Order: sequence, then C-alpha cells, then structure tokens
Amino acid sequence: MSKKIDTEVRHVTKPGANLFAELGFAPELASRYQAESQVAIDHALELKVQLMGELVGWMKAQGLKQAEAAEILNVTRPRVSDVVNRKTSKFTLDALVDMLVRAGKPVHIVVG
Repeated sequence: MSKKIDTEVRHVTKPGANLFAELGFAPELASRYQAESQVAIDHALELKVQLMGELVGWMKAQGLKQAEAAEILNVTRPRVSDVVNRKTSKFTLDALVDMLVRAGKPVHIVVG
C-alpha cells in the first residue's frame, strides 16, 4: 500500500510581505534578510537581462529568425520568443549560459 503525499496548501505569503517575518524571524533579522534577498534577486535579474540581450544581439548579427535560432540553440521557437521578450522568470542563468555556448558565445564569469 502506498502512502498518500500531503499536498494541501496551508499558507500563502502575500506579494510584498516579508517571508522571513512570516517564518518567525525577529523583526530586525527579517528586515535584513529580506533586503539581502532582494539585492540577490535584483542582481540575478540584471544578469538574465544581460545574457538575453547577448542572445538577441547574436540573432540580429546573424540575421536569424526565431525558428532558425531555436534550431541552433536546441530549444523551441516559443522559448526563443521568451528570450526576445525578456521573460526572465522563465529562465535560469544556467539555461541562458547554455544557449549562449550553443550560439558560439562562451560566457566568462568574473568574481570580485
């Protein structure tokens, strides 16, 4: 007999709420953690936009239509459309780096 997995939603954090406060962190810690998290999120979004811009620039430089780019990048045409339209939430940094490598544009990461 298999055990049933509990998938009931018991709580939903409202948009804009401080998740750390809701998890029970002290107010000063919750504020600090939320601010640090927002900086990290903003940085990741900036990187995604930059990588997407590189892909769009590559497509334009090569004179590629979305379907042609999709074939080279080994993704679907709608996925290329999401890149062109900067739908950052649909991509991980890894996925964008992989597509750039397939486009012949290796990514170099500099820390510091």
